[in-house]
Amino acid sequence: MSWVLLLLQTSFRNIFSSFLNMVIGIIILVGTFFFVVGGSLVDSMDKSMSRSIIGSVAGNAQVYEASSADSPALFDSWQIPDLDPIPDFSKIKGPLMSDPNVKAVVPEGVNTAIVVYGNTIDQVLEKLRKAVSPGAGSTMEPAQSNPDPRHEASGQMTRQPKPVVESLKAHVRQMVLDIQTDMGKVNRIASNGSFDPDAAENLKKASSDNFWNSFDRDPFDHLEFLENKIAYLIPDSDQIFLSYVGTDLDAFAKSFDRMQIVDGQMVPPGHRGILLSKYVYEEMFKLKSAHRLDQIHEALTEKNKKISKDPDLQDLVKQNKLQTREIVLQLDPLSGQKAVLILQTTLNSKETDLSKLLSAFFDTNDSDFEARYKIFYDQLAPLVELYRLKPGELLTIKAYTKSGSVEAVNVKVYGTFQFKGLEKSGLAGGLSLMDIMSFRDLYGYVTPDKIAETKSLEKAAGVKFVARDQAEADLFGGETSDVEQSQQKAINDKAEMGGSNKVKRVDLTQQVYSQEEIDKGVAMGAAILLKDPSQLKETMKRLQAVCDKNNLGLKVIDWQKAAGNLGQFVFVAKAILYFATAIIFVVALVIINNAVVMATLQRMREIGTMRAIGARKSFVLAMVLTETVVLGMVFGAIGSALGSAFVVFLNHAGIPASNDFLYFFFSGPRLYPDLNAGSLIGAFFVVLVVTCVSALYPAMMATKVSPIQAMASDE
Repeated sequence: MSWVLLLLQTSFRNIFSSFLNMVIGIIILVGTFFFVVGGSLVDSMDKSMSRSIIGSVAGNAQVYEASSADSPALFDSWQIPDLDPIPDFSKIKGPLMSDPNVKAVVPEGVNTAIVVYGNTIDQVLEKLRKAVSPGAGSTMEPAQSNPDPRHEASGQMTRQPKPVVESLKAHVRQMVLDIQTDMGKVNRIASNGSFDPDAAENLKKASSDNFWNSFDRDPFDHLEFLENKIAYLIPDSDQIFLSYVGTDLDAFAKSFDRMQIVDGQMVPPGHRGILLSKYVYEEMFKLKSAHRLDQIHEALTEKNKKISKDPDLQDLVKQNKLQTREIVLQLDPLSGQKAVLILQTTLNSKETDLSKLLSAFFDTNDSDFEARYKIFYDQLAPLVELYRLKPGELLTIKAYTKSGSVEAVNVKVYGTFQFKGLEKSGLAGGLSLMDIMSFRDLYGYVTPDKIAETKSLEKAAGVKFVARDQAEADLFGGETSDVEQSQQKAINDKAEMGGSNKVKRVDLTQQVYSQEEIDKGVAMGAAILLKDPSQLKETMKRLQAVCDKNNLGLKVIDWQKAAGNLGQFVFVAKAILYFATAIIFVVALVIINNAVVMATLQRMREIGTMRAIGARKSFVLAMVLTETVVLGMVFGAIGSALGSAFVVFLNHAGIPASNDFLYFFFSGPRLYPDLNAGSLIGAFFVVLVVTCVSALYPAMMATKVSPIQAMASDE
């Protein structure tokens, strides 16, 4: 035992005895520090990202049809996976819920739709059309005895008071004049000398006194002209690609507790409707100038950036300066005068051109931005519509079905939502939520109701199906040909419509569905939420066994696989960390080996003396190994301590998310890493292995030198 103590005393005495030992120690310290900090960061990011994915859409696990060509990729919205549908969600819900660890099973399906918005003049014309449409409670004299039948309402539309109509007319006329002025500028600089002469003639007509003096006599005819001949001249209409999750909204809200309503309200249970992501709502539906101001404000106040030093912020300022038309066109003459007065006061200017005033107003810098930002929202924003769409309005959504055709549904926008802690994440905020019934309509799968309706129509029309091999004979052959000569005759509207000459329409937005109707239908997959997430692997095995036993044809995967490419991020990060650590310690192994060899050669006389007075080869071997291992463990402990202290510091200070992706990976604006015990243990193990391996050859070399040669050597 005494020789062990002697070895340890010698090892500790020699730790700082040479420059080579210090080099070896620093290499080990850096490698250990990197291993502890990197391991803790990656582990914390893994936990944070799992919270983001599980708490937003994926749940702890997902099930989908095993026959599908692809697997779910909930966050890869740019590429919808090829999944076979689950024909009837109600048949899989019960068996999956039978597991004691399953808290909820929520049907889901991801798709991308197209939302096309008219331009600014389209929106104003729509307001004017509604204002002059007849209805109950009219306070304005009818403009004509035979109003446009397309706008014949069921007592829901009320003609607006004359001042409202006159204000809208003045607004449209001002917009026409603005277009005419802009087209005149284009005409002066155009290479061919002029733009479309028909457009010029139409603008001349729409801006004339005669056109507007005759508007009240036939408003719908005038509106048709403005919509078809004038509105298209403003190229600011938008086409929005909207990614959404079709789900049982009530079950989703109860299961994913991070979901919270921001604007409007939750879709009532059993109703059709959509909740837009707050992130998408701000990005896609907000006045572009206002959104750019918000981006600058966030960068200045939350990220401590400067307009004078940041090219991206300077570009946002430049865009606002140049793109004032959206605001100008929204302002009617009265609102335009108010805006001019506000801007003249703010800028201390006598300029009367609204576009020039707005351009000067948006030309902000670090010193005046906050003041102008406040003026915009306090004084200018009330004069315009900040959002093209408001909660309570209908949204027409078009999507491609699996067969390639286009389906469209009208859904009511009940409000906006966000996931708590992920408010500014473009990944979690990129998906809106739609009711499962509308999702099924858009995805194009035939429901039992549609099948029954189709059969009823076929029966009423006398449709006869013909086998392909008999088609020619049945259609064109002999006296029994199924081809009939068409005849011209009047259509009896009442007979065709069941005794009524009015089309009976069902307002799907008001229809209420039972839970049985919601469950009994197509789903592309289902999110499974667990009572105890730590038992994920065991629960997945049991669920897969249940699916196989009941011939459900489902495959069970965890949240990481369900997230698609995004879910592999942590795996890649870990691989990079371990690869980098391996490189560091391989380099350390070579350097330590060479350093120990040099240190051993320098101690040949000492080793020879020890051998001469009776030290055995085993003692010399143990001495070299012990000194190297102690050196590694001491500096490894220092590196681990420094790494642990740095992780604790980061846990208190947090690492800010500099972009939307990190916001999602951090599950919030900052990552607060926890010290990973596995990293500490792994660091000590790696240091022990590296030092032992690197010292083994020099130690063996030292034992092979004879005492006489060692004592006689100068080296």
